[in-house]
Order: sequence, then C-alpha cells, then structure tokens
Amino acid sequence: KLAPSALVQRAHEKGVDFLALTDHDITDGIDEALAAAQELALTLIPGVEISATWENRTLHVVGLNIDMTNTALQTGLSSIREQRAARALQIGDQLAKLGIPDAHEGASRIAQGAILSRTHFAEYMVREGHAKDFSRAFRDWIGDRGKAFVKTRWAPLQDAIDWINAAGGQAVIAHPGRYRLGKSQLKKLFADFTDMGGAAMEVVSGSQKSDDTGYFARETVRHGLLASAGSDFHDPQYPWRELGRNLRLPEECTPVWKDW
Repeated sequence: KLAPSALVQRAHEKGVDFLALTDHDITDGIDEALAAAQELALTLIPGVEISATWENRTLHVVGLNIDMTNTALQTGLSSIREQRAARALQIGDQLAKLGIPDAHEGASRIAQGAILSRTHFAEYMVREGHAKDFSRAFRDWIGDRGKAFVKTRWAPLQDAIDWINAAGGQAVIAHPGRYRLGKSQLKKLFADFTDMGGAAMEVVSGSQKSDDTGYFARETVRHGLLASAGSDFHDPQYPWRELGRNLRLPEECTPVWKDW
C-alpha cells in the first residue's frame, strides 16, 4: 500500500536494517526503494513474489537478491501480470452477475495504476457497503470459497523457480502455513521444491503460530533448505504483520542471507 520510499522509511523507523522488497509479480518499485535505503544506510535486497501453481494449488514463491534486469525473469513476470489483468476482468464480470456492478472500475480507481488485485476489489466492496470488512469480502465473495471466486492457473512452480535462479536469486517458499495443506502435503511440497532447485523456506512469517515456526525450522534442516523470515507487510492498517516484528529465526536454521 505504501510507496517504495515510504516503505523504506517505515522500516527504518521500526528498527529494520535489512529489508527485502518483494511486490507481487513486479519489480518496478525497487529502484526507488534502493535510493531511499541508501540515504538511510539501510540494506535493501531486490526481490519479487511470484504467483505459481503446484498440484493445482496457488503458491507464492519469493525471489531474493535477484538481478531485476534479467530477461527470463521479466518475461515470466509479464506473463503473470497479463493473467492477473484477465482474472480481474473475470472477477468484475462475476460480481456484476451477482448484483455488484462497476466493481472492476471501482477497484481500478483504488489501484491507481498498480497491478489490480483481489485486495483492491475487497477495498471497493467495503467502501460501497457490500462487505463489512476485508475478511468478509474474501470469505463471502472473492476468496477461494467465495461466490465470485475465479480460479487461475499461474506459472508452474518449476518455471517460477527457474526464473529466479536465472536472475541469480534464491527461491523461497513464502508463508507455507497459509496454504491449508496437511503435514503429508507439506512434506511433498518441500521435497518437490527442493528437487526443482528451490533454495529456502520462509520459516517465520507474519502472525504465524510458534508451533508452525518450529515445524518449518525442522523441515528446512530435513530438506537441506535455507531459512528466511518475512513480515508479509502489506498495509499499515494490519499491525499483526508489522515490519520487523517477531522475525527471529530458530537456532537450528541457516539464514538465506548468510552469504550476502
């Protein structure tokens, strides 16, 4: 929600001295963030968060320490943005059929030129009184069990990892506790991810439970993966995902940033 320079300023105010900017499927904000970070003597790691499909499920893969000029990466990200634009039109059509007209136009105004996401639709629906809050907008309307949900097949997980590796980065499974996967499914995901050339797992993320943190830490050791920590910060109005909050890695983990 914040401009890249404002995000860096907030991170500095919160005591963060090592920050990765990982916008969804785009790297346009990194140059501005790098300039702001240099003024504040804060280390800014170029990154991106890629929408991917594994076993017919949507996952997010973070690319850290990437070369954002890499052609393979940027071509892949461009294809995903095209999918996002098509999905947004479909969501708008679905909502119109359900009695919520002009949702696409309203969400586009809120996005102000940014990649149109479901969050923008949720904000529009709350503003217009179609949903009480964001969580209900997703639960009742645009989430994966909502009435206007549009299923999308993103890039295969292997492709997302390959793009990141081609850009000299390290591929990280983002917030693995949020995919509604059982332990056996998670183990298969971690094994597949490792076999595909993935480098790390986000062991600590946002408002994650401590039990999950311990489990993910053990799985990084089991699979030979490095460990990352991320706040999953999107918006100042979500204090449970504040920058730099509760991000200490368990001792058994090897940080993904150890050689940077």
